[in-house]
Amino acid sequence: MGAAAVGGGGYRRTVTPPRTATGSATPSARAKGRRRGARPSGTELLAAAVGAVPGGAERPGQLQMTTAIEDCVAGGEHLLVQAGTGTGKSLAYLAPALTVDGPVVVSTATLALQSQLVDHDLPRLADAVEPLLGRRPTFAVLKGRHHYLCLARLDNSTEEEPEDTLFDAPAARPGGGTKWLGEAGRLGKQIERLRDWAEKTATGDRDELDPGVDDQAWRLVSMPARECVGATRCPFGQECFAEASRARAREADIVVTNHSLLAVDMLADRHIVPPHKLLIVDEAHELADRVSSAAQAELVPELIDRTTRRARTLLRPETAEALTAAGDALAVGLAEAPAGRLTAGLPTPLREACTLLDAATRAALDAIGDIKSDDPDPVRKQQAKAALDELSTTAQRLLEEADHDVAWVEKNDSGSRRALVVAPLSVAGTLATHLYDERTVVATSATLALGGRFDTVARALGLDAPPPAPPTPAAAALAARTGPGRPAAEAPGRRLADDVTPNAVVPATEGPGWRSLDVGSPFDYARQGILYVAAHLPRPSVSGLPEAAGEELLGLVQALGGRTLGLFSSRRAAQQAAELLRARTDLPVLLQGEEALPLLVRRFREERASCLFGVMSLWQGVDVPGDACQLVVIDRLPFPRPDEPLAAARAAAVDAGGGSGFAAVSVPIAAVRLAQGVGRLIRATGDKGVVAVLDSRLETARGYGPFLRRSLPPFWYTTRPEVARGALERLAKS
Repeated sequence: MGAAAVGGGGYRRTVTPPRTATGSATPSARAKGRRRGARPSGTELLAAAVGAVPGGAERPGQLQMTTAIEDCVAGGEHLLVQAGTGTGKSLAYLAPALTVDGPVVVSTATLALQSQLVDHDLPRLADAVEPLLGRRPTFAVLKGRHHYLCLARLDNSTEEEPEDTLFDAPAARPGGGTKWLGEAGRLGKQIERLRDWAEKTATGDRDELDPGVDDQAWRLVSMPARECVGATRCPFGQECFAEASRARAREADIVVTNHSLLAVDMLADRHIVPPHKLLIVDEAHELADRVSSAAQAELVPELIDRTTRRARTLLRPETAEALTAAGDALAVGLAEAPAGRLTAGLPTPLREACTLLDAATRAALDAIGDIKSDDPDPVRKQQAKAALDELSTTAQRLLEEADHDVAWVEKNDSGSRRALVVAPLSVAGTLATHLYDERTVVATSATLALGGRFDTVARALGLDAPPPAPPTPAAAALAARTGPGRPAAEAPGRRLADDVTPNAVVPATEGPGWRSLDVGSPFDYARQGILYVAAHLPRPSVSGLPEAAGEELLGLVQALGGRTLGLFSSRRAAQQAAELLRARTDLPVLLQGEEALPLLVRRFREERASCLFGVMSLWQGVDVPGDACQLVVIDRLPFPRPDEPLAAARAAAVDAGGGSGFAAVSVPIAAVRLAQGVGRLIRATGDKGVVAVLDSRLETARGYGPFLRRSLPPFWYTTRPEVARGALERLAKS
């Protein structure tokens, strides 16, 4: 196979033609290998995949989900699927995906699920179905451009080191402060290692670099999409890693990407992800937030300073000075403004700073002009233009003060970060316009039916969800007798029908062009776990861990002898809980922030008597099956904090329209978070344990308590502390 040395400037690399997709088939082999005549159905492919797993058995929910996806693809409908833990939903959607012509795109929210798909599920599926398809299906991973090494940036990295890193602003680095010479030398060593890696890597994917480099080093050798000049103008365009990844994606059967890139693709009129007929959105409860983040913009003084330094050689001195003055004005305005949402418009100092910045960036862009074919350094010129254009657009957006945007001042506790941020009030309209057009969308998660209904999530995802119909008398009577999947008579202290509100409704199962499905879970929650709500505790009223809640936590942990995952509403509460247990027990207590999270989770899994306490990132990022985790404690209901700007603005908008912002915004957010946290307990069919919620409102709040309980798996329910402690004591002896 021929190879050529390609490159501009001082860097040259031997080029090997990129592979077409992760897997063995080339485009021509893929086309020739397609079976003629009848194609295997999704259920047949699922059966083959399940049969190839040692001890694998078909799960009813898995088969139901596969069949529903096939039906929706055939009928052109969109589908919302709630698939509980243990359903095997990955195979349930991957199998029917292989019956669709052209690439099928699978989007995930977390790197953990993306890795599971690419490293485990897809290779096993490809092996299992190859005899049925007559060829081996191919798959590819598609990430944002900045995840890939940029050879043009690497070629210029030596020139940029003094400009972009030696005098980096404090907010650009953990710990703040100006970079000292020894640190710059360490950075230089990382760049040299990246140069060596560039000669060897086939993909340029940062995740394949082991050991890795820090973010500052990677920033010097990667290219954000907005700064890229394009393959035709770049001297390294023929060997671009990012372009090669897109070429592989266009030829693959299944493309795995992430919600952030999917969001950017929607906002860029879908020019990034290859054209496709079927989009599968796993972890769909995260999608709206990721789209909102993609549509968010901010002004930071340090970014203005860095942009000015980058563009200075292309500008007249007075133009560069105007940019510097705008950055200084923004820094002063942010120093004077308190953190939080700007409910009365931009304060005068911030408005003046945005006005100065808008004028300065426009003048700078005019001075730089267009990029021409004979420009000596088109890459650097495009980088400067892109950064200036982003600043200009953000300043104009903030000055517009549109009703559909929310603006706030953001500061961290250390004071090293100060930013003026703007984000859309809602992304439902964006999703309605860009998510569903010309493709079938399957959205799945373990937490889609909030309060036992799909309509809340459907509306958040931009679907038209009609008001739920009132229940039939028979359905209302059944709900009153059983509650959310468990006999009320079996729950000590449970009042009859306390999980049914007076205006109970039948779950919304469909709307125009979409339908929903809950395939349940193979777990027997009522026999495997207890949901204990400490209804006798006072209503939480202060930050941190109240003394009564601390004593309740201590008694539960001592009854089991450790093996506890503590999910807390604040770092202060987690720290207080850790201090309490360390002072009054001999149990190993692991606290998030004291060590790297993966190390803490591994110790929690391996040290049988240990406890792991932490905050929101633990609520859905921990998977510890077996008896290492048999007690999950939640200190309080995870409502958004009043100072969360977007949630507060969205609630205020509902209130202004005559509705209840708390019920429409805060309660659904809490329902998703609570369901994710509770879901940490039962991860396998043999797991047993207790979820303890130390917030009495889950039992006593008439308005939202039943809604939150219906959002959870159907555990056996109790409010009696002696029942919970007794169950934990029996588990400790087993």
